[in-house]
Amino acid sequence: MARYDLSDEEWRLVEPLLPRPGRGKRRVDDRRVVNGIFYVLRTGAPWRDLPERYGPCTTIYNRFNRWSKRGIWLKIFEELACRSPQSMQLIDSSIVRAHQHAAGGKKGDADHAIGRSRGGLTTKIHAVVDQDGLPVKLMLTPGQASDKTTAPLLLAALPPSQVVADRGYDSMALVRFVAERGGEAHIPTQSRVRLQRSISRDIYRQRNLVERFFCKLKQFRRIATRFDKHATNFLAAIALASTRIWLRAIESAL
Repeated sequence: MARYDLSDEEWRLVEPLLPRPGRGKRRVDDRRVVNGIFYVLRTGAPWRDLPERYGPCTTIYNRFNRWSKRGIWLKIFEELACRSPQSMQLIDSSIVRAHQHAAGGKKGDADHAIGRSRGGLTTKIHAVVDQDGLPVKLMLTPGQASDKTTAPLLLAALPPSQVVADRGYDSMALVRFVAERGGEAHIPTQSRVRLQRSISRDIYRQRNLVERFFCKLKQFRRIATRFDKHATNFLAAIALASTRIWLRAIESAL
């Protein structure tokens, strides 16, 4: 087994989540294709540089691209994320630089989630992780997007819980949003605000779990730098990397 390939246990967890083969031409071996995709995500290699053991690079890329558009990779991640009890939701974002190859999308196309900030062309990855540091929700925006306005969009699809975030999310509108849904916000007030909210230090200390998640996510070089032109493909790549983080956590717990 090659270095970045799925283990037998990881494959046992993933295989039932893949779409069933349809009628007609037999589908290329799913495990070989998925391993080829993970090789590209982990190493950051161009698709054309895939080792021969994975088969034709066009086959691997076409499967990744087609299933990205159909939302299959995102659905697989969401199936695993459903395992989380979500007794706590820790939210944060991280900016990644968009490579020049990613900036070539046509202006008339759908939003590519690429913006211009101090670092040049960037994309912001927003994530919510649970009490174990495992991702439960993902989202992309242009790099200059506000965390405060994006947070409700992330949390709206999740059950009420204890929400932990840093001062960048300090907003009474967000605090009220969490409370109205039956949750509790643990977000420190910005220092310039006269009336400071009190928060539990023990709970806030656990915010490092979401920071550690981003460290794990950016070990996938195809995530640390964005090469995909379309936001759909880049979000699919993030969902696959997050899927791998889930698989390793489940495997280690067995």
